Amino acid sequence: MTVLVTGGAGYIGSHTVRLLQEQGRDVVAFDSLEFGHAAAVGSVPLVVGDVGDRDAVTDVVEKHGVDAVVHFAAYKSPTESMTKPHLYFGNNAAKTAAFIETLHALGVGNFVFSSTCAVYGTPEKVPVAEDAAVHPESPYGESKAMTEKVLSWYDRCFGMRSISVRYFNAAGAWPDGSIGEDWSVTVNLVPVVMKAALGRRGPLQVFGTDYPTPDGTAIRDYVHVLDLADAHVKALDYLAGGGSSTVLNLGTGVGSSVLEVLTTAEKVIGRPVPHEFVERRPGDPVALWADNRRAVDLLGWRPEWGLEGILSSAWAWHSTHLDGYED
Repeated sequence: MTVLVTGGAGYIGSHTVRLLQEQGRDVVAFDSLEFGHAAAVGSVPLVVGDVGDRDAVTDVVEKHGVDAVVHFAAYKSPTESMTKPHLYFGNNAAKTAAFIETLHALGVGNFVFSSTCAVYGTPEKVPVAEDAAVHPESPYGESKAMTEKVLSWYDRCFGMRSISVRYFNAAGAWPDGSIGEDWSVTVNLVPVVMKAALGRRGPLQVFGTDYPTPDGTAIRDYVHVLDLADAHVKALDYLAGGGSSTVLNLGTGVGSSVLEVLTTAEKVIGRPVPHEFVERRPGDPVALWADNRRAVDLLGWRPEWGLEGILSSAWAWHSTHLDGYED
Protein backbone atom coordinates (compact mmCIF):
# COMPACT_ATOMS: atom_id res chain seq x y z
CA MET A 1 0.00 0.00 0.00
CA THR A 2 1.41 3.38 -1.04
CA VAL A 3 -0.02 6.23 0.98
CA LEU A 4 -0.36 9.75 -0.40
CA VAL A 5 -0.25 12.38 2.35
CA THR A 6 -1.55 15.75 1.21
CA GLY A 7 -0.28 18.65 3.27
CA GLY A 8 2.57 16.27 4.00
CA ALA A 9 5.04 19.11 4.52
CA GLY A 10 2.81 20.76 7.11
CA TYR A 11 2.68 20.31 10.87
CA ILE A 12 0.63 17.17 11.47
CA GLY A 13 1.22 15.92 7.94
CA SER A 14 5.00 15.84 8.31
CA HIS A 15 4.78 13.89 11.57
CA THR A 16 2.45 11.38 9.92
CA VAL A 17 4.79 11.07 6.94
CA ARG A 18 7.75 10.36 9.22
CA LEU A 19 5.81 7.82 11.27
CA LEU A 20 4.74 5.98 8.11
CA GLN A 21 8.34 6.02 6.90
CA GLU A 22 9.68 4.71 10.22
CA GLN A 23 7.19 1.85 10.02
CA GLY A 24 8.62 0.89 6.64
CA ARG A 25 5.56 1.91 4.63
CA ASP A 26 5.60 3.36 1.15
CA VAL A 27 4.61 7.02 1.39
CA VAL A 28 4.71 10.11 -0.81
CA ALA A 29 4.05 13.67 0.37
CA PHE A 30 2.03 16.13 -1.71
CA ASP A 31 2.06 19.80 -0.71
CA SER A 32 1.72 23.21 -2.32
CA LEU A 33 4.37 24.56 0.11
CA GLU A 34 2.21 27.63 0.71
CA PHE A 35 2.60 26.91 4.43
CA GLY A 36 4.54 23.63 4.42
CA HIS A 37 8.29 23.14 4.51
CA ALA A 38 10.23 20.75 2.31
CA ALA A 39 12.75 20.22 5.12
CA ALA A 40 10.01 18.70 7.28
CA VAL A 41 9.56 15.82 4.84
CA GLY A 42 13.14 14.58 4.94
CA SER A 43 13.98 11.81 2.47
CA VAL A 44 10.38 10.93 1.61
CA PRO A 45 9.41 11.81 -1.99
CA LEU A 46 7.77 15.25 -2.08
CA VAL A 47 5.57 16.35 -4.97
CA VAL A 48 4.78 20.06 -5.06
CA GLY A 49 1.26 20.59 -6.31
CA ASP A 50 -2.34 21.55 -5.63
CA VAL A 51 -5.04 19.04 -4.70
CA GLY A 52 -7.43 20.83 -7.05
CA ASP A 53 -5.14 20.14 -10.02
CA ARG A 54 -6.56 16.97 -11.57
CA ASP A 55 -3.52 16.39 -13.80
CA ALA A 56 -1.04 16.75 -10.93
CA VAL A 57 -3.03 14.42 -8.70
CA THR A 58 -3.44 11.87 -11.49
CA ASP A 59 0.28 11.95 -12.19
CA VAL A 60 1.35 11.33 -8.58
CA VAL A 61 -1.25 8.59 -8.03
CA GLU A 62 -0.26 6.72 -11.18
CA LYS A 63 3.49 7.25 -10.83
CA HIS A 64 3.63 6.06 -7.22
CA GLY A 65 0.85 3.47 -7.29
CA VAL A 66 -1.17 5.23 -4.61
CA ASP A 67 -4.06 3.25 -3.14
CA ALA A 68 -4.77 5.19 0.06
CA VAL A 69 -4.81 8.86 1.02
CA VAL A 70 -4.47 10.89 4.20
CA HIS A 71 -5.75 14.38 3.45
CA PHE A 72 -4.41 17.22 5.61
CA ALA A 73 -4.10 19.99 3.01
CA ALA A 74 -6.33 22.88 4.13
CA TYR A 75 -6.45 26.38 5.53
CA LYS A 76 -7.05 26.13 9.27
CA SER A 77 -7.73 29.46 10.99
CA PRO A 78 -11.30 29.90 12.25
CA THR A 79 -10.59 33.60 12.84
CA GLU A 80 -9.27 34.21 9.32
CA SER A 81 -12.17 32.27 7.86
CA MET A 82 -14.60 34.81 9.30
CA THR A 83 -13.04 37.58 7.20
CA LYS A 84 -12.06 35.47 4.17
CA PRO A 85 -14.73 32.79 3.85
CA HIS A 86 -14.14 32.47 0.12
CA LEU A 87 -10.66 31.06 0.78
CA TYR A 88 -12.03 28.35 3.05
CA PHE A 89 -14.98 27.32 0.90
CA GLY A 90 -12.79 27.48 -2.20
CA ASN A 91 -9.75 25.62 -0.86
CA ASN A 92 -11.06 23.39 1.91
CA ALA A 93 -14.41 22.46 0.37
CA ALA A 94 -14.41 22.94 -3.40
CA LYS A 95 -10.84 21.81 -4.10
CA THR A 96 -11.20 18.85 -1.76
CA ALA A 97 -14.43 17.82 -3.51
CA ALA A 98 -12.56 17.94 -6.84
CA PHE A 99 -9.72 15.94 -5.27
CA ILE A 100 -12.12 13.26 -4.02
CA GLU A 101 -13.67 12.97 -7.49
CA THR A 102 -10.23 12.60 -9.08
CA LEU A 103 -9.33 9.84 -6.63
CA HIS A 104 -12.62 8.08 -7.28
CA ALA A 105 -11.99 8.19 -11.02
CA LEU A 106 -8.54 6.69 -10.44
CA GLY A 107 -9.90 3.89 -8.26
CA VAL A 108 -8.40 5.05 -4.96
CA GLY A 109 -10.87 3.79 -2.39
CA ASN A 110 -9.49 4.49 1.11
CA PHE A 111 -9.46 8.05 2.44
CA VAL A 112 -8.54 9.38 5.89
CA PHE A 113 -9.71 12.96 6.31
CA SER A 114 -8.24 15.48 8.72
CA SER A 115 -11.35 17.09 10.17
CA THR A 116 -11.78 19.12 13.35
CA CYS A 117 -13.77 19.52 16.54
CA ALA A 118 -14.77 22.93 15.09
CA VAL A 119 -17.61 21.10 13.33
CA TYR A 120 -19.37 20.95 16.72
CA GLY A 121 -19.29 24.70 17.36
CA THR A 122 -20.06 25.27 21.03
CA PRO A 123 -21.31 21.88 22.25
CA GLU A 124 -24.18 21.49 24.67
CA LYS A 125 -22.13 19.23 26.93
CA VAL A 126 -18.62 17.89 27.41
CA PRO A 127 -16.93 15.59 26.83
CA VAL A 128 -18.06 15.79 23.21
CA ALA A 129 -19.06 12.53 21.52
CA GLU A 130 -19.38 11.93 17.78
CA ASP A 131 -23.18 12.00 17.94
CA ALA A 132 -23.19 15.60 19.19
CA ALA A 133 -24.92 18.11 16.94
CA VAL A 134 -22.84 19.43 14.04
CA HIS A 135 -23.29 23.20 13.94
CA PRO A 136 -20.05 24.98 12.98
CA GLU A 137 -19.58 28.59 14.02
CA SER A 138 -17.04 29.57 11.38
CA PRO A 139 -16.52 29.01 7.65
CA TYR A 140 -13.49 26.92 8.64
CA GLY A 141 -15.63 24.49 10.61
CA GLU A 142 -18.32 24.57 7.95
CA SER A 143 -15.82 23.74 5.21
CA LYS A 144 -14.71 20.65 7.13
CA ALA A 145 -18.31 19.57 7.79
CA MET A 146 -19.06 19.99 4.07
CA THR A 147 -16.20 17.67 3.16
CA GLU A 148 -17.40 15.07 5.65
CA LYS A 149 -20.76 15.17 3.84
CA VAL A 150 -19.10 14.79 0.43
CA LEU A 151 -17.22 11.74 1.68
CA SER A 152 -20.37 10.17 3.11
CA TRP A 153 -22.08 10.52 -0.28
CA TYR A 154 -19.12 9.08 -2.16
CA ASP A 155 -19.37 6.06 0.10
CA ARG A 156 -23.11 5.70 -0.52
CA CYS A 157 -22.78 6.27 -4.26
CA PHE A 158 -19.51 4.52 -5.06
CA GLY A 159 -18.31 2.59 -2.01
CA MET A 160 -15.38 4.95 -1.43
CA ARG A 161 -14.67 4.34 2.25
CA SER A 162 -13.34 7.03 4.56
CA ILE A 163 -12.67 7.97 8.15
CA SER A 164 -13.06 11.60 9.16
CA VAL A 165 -11.00 12.22 12.28
CA ARG A 166 -12.14 15.23 14.27
CA TYR A 167 -9.24 16.23 16.41
CA PHE A 168 -9.00 18.70 19.17
CA ASN A 169 -5.91 20.82 20.00
CA ALA A 170 -2.85 19.39 18.27
CA ALA A 171 0.38 20.25 20.08
CA GLY A 172 3.94 19.09 20.67
CA ALA A 173 6.70 17.97 18.32
CA TRP A 174 8.86 15.01 17.36
CA PRO A 175 10.59 14.04 20.62
CA ASP A 176 14.14 14.81 19.44
CA GLY A 177 13.09 18.32 18.38
CA SER A 178 13.88 17.71 14.70
CA ILE A 179 10.46 18.67 13.33
CA GLY A 180 7.63 20.65 14.85
CA GLU A 181 5.08 23.41 14.42
CA ASP A 182 5.85 26.60 12.51
CA TRP A 183 4.97 29.30 15.02
CA SER A 184 5.01 32.02 12.36
CA VAL A 185 1.67 30.81 10.96
CA THR A 186 -0.19 29.68 14.08
CA VAL A 187 -1.95 31.29 17.04
CA ASN A 188 -2.31 28.02 18.96
CA LEU A 189 -1.62 28.28 22.68
CA VAL A 190 1.42 26.00 23.01
CA PRO A 191 3.62 27.64 20.34
CA VAL A 192 2.54 31.08 21.60
CA VAL A 193 3.62 30.08 25.12
CA MET A 194 6.99 28.97 23.71
CA LYS A 195 7.40 32.15 21.71
CA ALA A 196 6.73 34.27 24.82
CA ALA A 197 9.16 32.19 26.89
CA LEU A 198 11.88 32.65 24.28
CA GLY A 199 11.36 36.40 23.95
CA ARG A 200 10.16 36.17 20.36
CA ARG A 201 6.97 38.07 21.14
CA GLY A 202 5.44 40.08 23.97
CA PRO A 203 3.78 38.51 27.00
CA LEU A 204 1.31 35.68 26.49
CA GLN A 205 -2.23 37.00 26.70
CA VAL A 206 -4.53 34.89 28.85
CA PHE A 207 -8.01 35.61 27.52
CA GLY A 208 -10.44 35.60 30.44
CA THR A 209 -10.08 34.59 34.08
CA ASP A 210 -13.79 34.53 34.96
CA TYR A 211 -14.89 31.33 33.26
CA PRO A 212 -16.87 28.85 35.42
CA THR A 213 -13.84 26.53 35.66
CA PRO A 214 -11.65 25.61 38.66
CA ASP A 215 -9.08 28.35 37.94
CA GLY A 216 -11.26 30.70 35.87
CA THR A 217 -9.52 30.06 32.54
CA ALA A 218 -10.85 28.18 29.51
CA ILE A 219 -10.30 24.43 29.20
CA ARG A 220 -9.22 22.55 26.07
CA ASP A 221 -8.09 19.04 25.12
CA TYR A 222 -4.42 19.06 24.03
CA VAL A 223 -3.36 15.97 22.08
CA HIS A 224 0.21 15.24 21.01
CA VAL A 225 0.92 15.41 17.30
CA LEU A 226 2.50 11.94 17.41
CA ASP A 227 -0.65 10.50 18.95
CA LEU A 228 -2.59 12.09 16.11
CA ALA A 229 -0.17 10.68 13.53
CA ASP A 230 -0.55 7.24 15.09
CA ALA A 231 -4.34 7.49 14.88
CA HIS A 232 -4.18 8.36 11.18
CA VAL A 233 -2.00 5.32 10.51
CA LYS A 234 -4.35 3.09 12.49
CA ALA A 235 -7.27 4.53 10.51
CA LEU A 236 -5.51 3.54 7.27
CA ASP A 237 -5.10 0.00 8.60
CA TYR A 238 -8.74 -0.10 9.67
CA LEU A 239 -9.88 0.81 6.16
CA ALA A 240 -7.40 -1.58 4.54
CA GLY A 241 -8.91 -4.34 6.67
CA GLY A 242 -12.38 -3.62 5.27
CA GLY A 243 -13.62 -1.24 7.95
CA SER A 244 -16.68 0.89 7.27
CA SER A 245 -16.76 4.64 6.85
CA THR A 246 -17.14 6.59 10.07
CA VAL A 247 -16.21 9.71 12.02
CA LEU A 248 -14.00 9.64 15.10
CA ASN A 249 -12.92 12.11 17.76
CA LEU A 250 -9.20 12.30 18.48
CA GLY A 251 -8.41 13.78 21.86
CA THR A 252 -7.03 12.68 25.19
CA GLY A 253 -10.39 12.79 26.92
CA VAL A 254 -8.88 15.18 29.47
CA GLY A 255 -9.21 18.95 29.58
CA SER A 256 -6.42 21.32 30.61
CA SER A 257 -6.94 24.98 31.46
CA VAL A 258 -4.88 27.82 30.04
CA LEU A 259 -3.27 28.33 33.46
CA GLU A 260 -2.44 24.62 33.69
CA VAL A 261 -0.67 24.84 30.34
CA LEU A 262 1.17 27.95 31.50
CA THR A 263 2.33 26.56 34.85
CA THR A 264 3.32 23.21 33.32
CA ALA A 265 5.32 25.03 30.65
CA GLU A 266 7.15 27.01 33.32
CA LYS A 267 7.99 23.74 35.08
CA VAL A 268 9.31 22.20 31.86
CA ILE A 269 11.25 25.27 30.79
CA GLY A 270 12.57 26.10 34.25
CA ARG A 271 11.69 29.78 34.24
CA PRO A 272 8.63 32.06 34.25
CA VAL A 273 6.72 32.70 31.03
CA PRO A 274 5.80 36.39 30.64
CA HIS A 275 2.02 36.72 30.56
CA GLU A 276 -0.84 39.10 31.18
CA PHE A 277 -4.55 38.68 31.85
CA VAL A 278 -7.00 40.28 29.42
CA GLU A 279 -10.69 40.13 28.65
CA ARG A 280 -12.35 37.08 27.13
CA ARG A 281 -12.50 36.74 23.36
CA PRO A 282 -16.05 36.71 21.98
CA GLY A 283 -17.23 33.23 21.07
CA ASP A 284 -14.61 31.22 22.98
CA PRO A 285 -16.26 28.14 24.56
CA VAL A 286 -15.81 27.66 28.29
CA ALA A 287 -14.59 24.07 28.02
CA LEU A 288 -14.09 21.62 25.21
CA TRP A 289 -12.64 18.14 25.38
CA ALA A 290 -13.22 14.86 23.60
CA ASP A 291 -15.04 11.68 24.34
CA ASN A 292 -12.47 9.48 22.58
CA ARG A 293 -13.89 6.04 23.46
CA ARG A 294 -15.03 5.30 19.92
CA ALA A 295 -11.53 5.78 18.47
CA VAL A 296 -10.06 3.70 21.30
CA ASP A 297 -12.51 0.87 20.66
CA LEU A 298 -12.53 0.93 16.87
CA LEU A 299 -8.86 1.58 16.12
CA GLY A 300 -7.21 0.23 19.23
CA TRP A 301 -5.75 3.72 19.58
CA ARG A 302 -4.83 5.24 22.89
CA PRO A 303 -3.08 8.61 23.37
CA GLU A 304 0.28 8.08 25.06
CA TRP A 305 1.38 11.66 25.74
CA GLY A 306 0.26 13.85 28.62
CA LEU A 307 0.50 17.62 28.96
CA GLU A 308 4.05 17.65 30.35
CA GLY A 309 5.32 15.46 27.49
CA ILE A 310 3.57 17.65 24.96
CA LEU A 311 5.23 20.78 26.35
CA SER A 312 8.65 19.14 26.73
CA SER A 313 8.68 18.08 23.08
CA ALA A 314 7.45 21.51 21.96
CA TRP A 315 10.27 23.14 23.94
CA ALA A 316 12.82 20.77 22.37
CA TRP A 317 11.71 21.96 18.93
CA HIS A 318 11.11 25.67 19.47
CA SER A 319 14.15 26.34 21.65
CA THR A 320 16.44 24.92 18.93
CA HIS A 321 14.61 26.31 15.91
CA LEU A 322 13.93 29.95 16.70
CA ASP A 323 13.33 30.67 13.02
CA GLY A 324 11.55 27.43 12.24
CA TYR A 325 12.79 25.58 9.19
CA GLU A 326 14.56 28.70 7.85
CA ASP A 327 13.57 27.91 4.28
